[in-house]
Amino acid sequence: MPLVIASSPEIFSTAHIGLTAAITGILALAIAIWRLPRSAWPDIAAVAVLSAASVYLWRTSANMTPLNEDGLPGFSANDWAAPVLTYVFLSLYADVRIPADPRRYAQTRALATLASLAVNVITI
Repeated sequence: MPLVIASSPEIFSTAHIGLTAAITGILALAIAIWRLPRSAWPDIAAVAVLSAASVYLWRTSANMTPLNEDGLPGFSANDWAAPVLTYVFLSLYADVRIPADPRRYAQTRALATLASLAVNVITI
């Protein structure tokens, strides 16, 4: 897939979005390693991959000026929406495959969602 160069200040390059997604995935991985049992490696991997994928897919598909402009100072519609998709992806995973420790998974999902918000606000 070719890298897309930003055509305006409010449109982000594919590389920039990919970096944002990667940072989200790395933070979600750290959170999952911290909160989930060591034996729950499928859940740990899923949290990292799904968090990164949700941010990448949302930011790529909604990469348009009206959604990237800050409605509130420092916060765009996309900054708020990407973490919602992170929460949805992680919730769907938990519905399809029951996590090893549902209580800790719920904590992990909440923290990964907050990390997704922070990364989206700070990096984009």
